[in-house]
Amino acid sequence: MSKLTNDQIRQNVRGRYQKIAVKQAEASSSCCTLDDRSCCDSPADFDAISAKLGYSSSDLAAAPVGANLGLGCGNPQAIAELQAGEHVLDLGSGGGFDCFLASRQVGGQGHVIGVDMTPEMISRARDNAINGKFINTEFRLGEIEYLPVADNSVNVIISNCVINLSPDKQQVFHEAFRVLQPGGRLAISDIVTTAELPPEIKNDLDALYSGCISGASSITDVEQMLRESGFSEISIEPKDESRTFIKDWVPGVNVDQYIVSAVIKARK
Repeated sequence: MSKLTNDQIRQNVRGRYQKIAVKQAEASSSCCTLDDRSCCDSPADFDAISAKLGYSSSDLAAAPVGANLGLGCGNPQAIAELQAGEHVLDLGSGGGFDCFLASRQVGGQGHVIGVDMTPEMISRARDNAINGKFINTEFRLGEIEYLPVADNSVNVIISNCVINLSPDKQQVFHEAFRVLQPGGRLAISDIVTTAELPPEIKNDLDALYSGCISGASSITDVEQMLRESGFSEISIEPKDESRTFIKDWVPGVNVDQYIVSAVIKARK
């Protein structure tokens, strides 16, 4: 297969998550009410998936129905050490799940912004915010390589298994550095490689790139990109236990031999 262009990758990722948002919106409208979470469970059981990623039962109960889509590779708000009054930015906010959890931690004096590249996800997250009465949370349409956020305006950036999807990760980290206030911090969960990806995995656009696998970078490369963008106090901690759920992402491919979830932290 010929080398994928950045636009091919970006359009494929956008298309995949548009389909997820539309599918879940249709499922929710057909059977769910705010008082009944059980009818929204997919065969994959989103809450059970998220529990494996490190979310507590109180986390799962706190978000509005339809916010948790069972996506991600960790629990970024659990590692971000959020404080009351802080301004938080979530890169790739999806249905708003992590934003709503962060909203509880920063309180009424704080503020949470979610950025997502798909209009369908933004609409879903905004509806969830209204339904859950999250008045300190907003959602903006945009690409994480070109954030619709002012310079030096947020205290903390969180993200859950999204930056690996970008075809220009260095630009993502440049933008993250730009919007953080001096002393601000990055606290994300993402996928990193532990071994060289075979060509058949690295170039599989549909099944593997948009599935958070073939776009992953090595720990060394992620650290180098963070330093290039100006970050310091960089910490990248791989989570070997994540292989237990990663192996199920693409059955029969043994992707857990090549990638692992990691906690990535850095400071401006």
